[in-house]
Amino acid sequence: MINGKMIIQTHQLTKQYGQALALDHVDLSVPKGSIYGLVGNNGAGKTTFLKIILGQVYPSSGSFSLWDAQYKDAWQKNRRRCGAIIEAPGFYPDMTAAQNLEYYRMQRGIPGREKVSEKLEQVGLADAAKKKFRQMSLGMKQRLGLALALLGEPELLLLDEPINGLDPAGIIEIRSLLQKLNREKNITILISSHILSELENMATDYGFLSRGKVIQQISAKRLHELCGTYLEIRVTEPERYTALLEKELHLTGYKVLPDGTIRILGQPEEVTSYSRLAVEQGIGLLALERRELHLEDYYMHLTQEAEL
Repeated sequence: MINGKMIIQTHQLTKQYGQALALDHVDLSVPKGSIYGLVGNNGAGKTTFLKIILGQVYPSSGSFSLWDAQYKDAWQKNRRRCGAIIEAPGFYPDMTAAQNLEYYRMQRGIPGREKVSEKLEQVGLADAAKKKFRQMSLGMKQRLGLALALLGEPELLLLDEPINGLDPAGIIEIRSLLQKLNREKNITILISSHILSELENMATDYGFLSRGKVIQQISAKRLHELCGTYLEIRVTEPERYTALLEKELHLTGYKVLPDGTIRILGQPEEVTSYSRLAVEQGIGLLALERRELHLEDYYMHLTQEAEL
C-alpha cells in the first residue's frame, strides 16, 4: 500500500486501439517525492501510460489527476510542471550540445540563456558544451536528453527507458544523477523499464504492469522484505496445514502455489517450527526447503500468475 500525497492518480484508465487494449482499467498512484519504477515487459503499456499523462495520447475511458487537477484545462497548466523523455529527442547531429539546448529553450519560450549552461553543468556535460551531438557517446546523449527535460525546472520527470542500451558505467551515472535530482531538488521521478534490476538500487516505489494491467503496486522497502530467503513446504494435506499455520503459528504471510506447494515469504521462523507442526498434527511432510528469491524472480512469478 502506497501512502502520502499523490502527484499522479489514475482510476480505471483505459486505452484501446481497435480490439487491442494497451491499458486495461489501470488504477495507479505516484507519491510526491518518490522515484517510481513502472516495470513491465515490452508491450505492457508503459509508454502509452506516460503519453496519456503528457497529453500526447487520449484515454479511451477512465480518468486521472495530475497534482489533484482532474480537468483538461488544469491538466494543461500542470503539465508545464513536467519534464519528459518519452522517445529520443530530435537533436541536430551537427549542432553542439549547447546549441541544441538553446534551440529548444527558444522554441519553448523558456526565459534565461544561462539555463543552457546551468543544465549542462547539472547533468555533468559542462565540458562537452561545444561537442557536436553526433560525436557524443550514448551515455552523453542520454544525459543531454535529461538536460532538455530539466530546462523548464520540472517538479515531475517522466522517463521512458532512459537507461536502455547503456553500459554498466553509464547506468550508474544516470542512476546517481536521478537520485541527486530527487534528493536535492525534490523532483518526483516516474521511470519505466522492462528490467527490474536496473531500478532496484534507485526506486522507492514500484508499479508492475502486464498486458496493460497493474498487477501490483508496492514500496521498495516492502518488496525487499518479500524477497530474500523463503521456505517451500510440501505436505500431504496443504489445506489443513495452512489452517494450522494461521492458528498455531499466527502466520498469514504465505502463498499456496497451483501444485499445492506452500511458499512462506518474508522472514520465516526456524525450519524446525514448520516440520514439528506437521509431525505433531499427523500431516505427512513431503519436502521442506529454504530458498533465495531475487527481485527479478519475484517479478517473473508475479507476471506468470497474472497471465494464468
